[in-house]
Amino acid sequence: MQEEKKLEFYGGPWMSFLPFLIFIVFIILTTFYFGSISDGALWLPAFLAILFAFFGAKDKKQYGQVIVNGMASKEAILPVVCWLFAGVFSRILRDSGLSAAIAGIAAGLGADSTIFTVISFLASALFATSSGTGFGTIAAGMGVLYPAGLALGAHPGLLAGAIISGAAFGDNLAPISDTTICSATSQGVDVPGVVRSRLKYALAAGALTIAGIFLAGSQLGSSGVINNNAAYDMNTLWMFLPVGLTVFVAIKKGDIVIATTIGIVAGSITAVAAGLMDFIQIDNANSTIPALFRVSGQGLDRTVDGVLFSGLSGMIQVCILALLLFACIAIMRQGGGDQKLLQVLQKVAKSAKGAELVISLMIIILSALMGLNAPAILAIGASFAKPLAQKYGISPYRAANLLDAQSNTLVYCLPWTPAVIYTLGFASDTANPLTGLQVTPYVFYSYAMLLVMLVTILLGIGRRDGEKKEGILCLERG
Repeated sequence: MQEEKKLEFYGGPWMSFLPFLIFIVFIILTTFYFGSISDGALWLPAFLAILFAFFGAKDKKQYGQVIVNGMASKEAILPVVCWLFAGVFSRILRDSGLSAAIAGIAAGLGADSTIFTVISFLASALFATSSGTGFGTIAAGMGVLYPAGLALGAHPGLLAGAIISGAAFGDNLAPISDTTICSATSQGVDVPGVVRSRLKYALAAGALTIAGIFLAGSQLGSSGVINNNAAYDMNTLWMFLPVGLTVFVAIKKGDIVIATTIGIVAGSITAVAAGLMDFIQIDNANSTIPALFRVSGQGLDRTVDGVLFSGLSGMIQVCILALLLFACIAIMRQGGGDQKLLQVLQKVAKSAKGAELVISLMIIILSALMGLNAPAILAIGASFAKPLAQKYGISPYRAANLLDAQSNTLVYCLPWTPAVIYTLGFASDTANPLTGLQVTPYVFYSYAMLLVMLVTILLGIGRRDGEKKEGILCLERG
């Protein structure tokens, strides 16, 4: 099979980072000089980054083709499809009033906003670990737990950060997560063994996350509680049925599209049957009851909207931005910038500790730039991490854990990453819309995992993980 031609830039492979650099510079300028910006406003920096980098490419036609290929890749389209389906399902749950019911129940049990934020983290972590889907967890959490937490007086950024932290926890630990599978297979070790050896790191980071939420909650004063006697429609409780069904299917199938498709159908039927929504409204745009389909206006000025329409339109901004970012990723890859970076970092390792630091830096930087963790693991795992680990006697289980744990840190908290942008999309039409800088400081799991892994590297903890198991496997093969 013929190797694809590299995209050449004036100035060499390092210039393939230009779209990312321009994008980040524009984000900083627009944020600190013009105030906070929405996810939709991020389109312009992303588009300008691609536009300006065009002049640095030697082959302009190939540059254009790389952009198209990046946007059309499976890596780009898969999350977009998931976001559209999850957006509709989340909107149905939100407009049905389920979040108000959850807030009322929590308040009735005496839970304040900080306790509810911790519960949101634990629920998100459990769902993500069971289903293996970080984005699906964010969709469920932001659709149900976020509005409920706001009703309890929770700090919006802290609550969103807790939900993202739970998604990162599960992405790191779940046996069926793509990062778990990629990290294990790239080092030639079994998934169950990797998960068992990884548990101590994930639990330590999870404990630090909970401590961080309690500390931040006390400092932010987010302890407001709604009236214990606050009224909500008891029929809303029927919506727990489609939620439970969707969670079950997500865990069973590990596919967010299948799960949310079933959730959309089951949720729509349940909401209409319980009287929480109309199936269709004609010329009744001012009705307090939401409708799946709504037709308003007269003659040629008629418009069609409704819950399903709102769910889709609410995801348009994040989908467009994601496609632009995937074009930037494709430019960096095709220009060879990622390989250039990895080669430079690889030369720094002089010992086992140095090798672990280099592997960590490789995966953190590349996943943060891409905004994706599984592709970064694939780029680094077999070609760079595995030889380094073998050279300095680091267990392949440890190398797999370094790849997975560190790839679930900054990729979940930086303002330009899909996880944060995705979260902003769900919060955009709530009582408290968010910006990236309001969420980034509170994704405590990202920082806790960085700290945990740094301590283990400096102290040499886990460097021989799985050696006994490896010896048994070698004897069996022999």
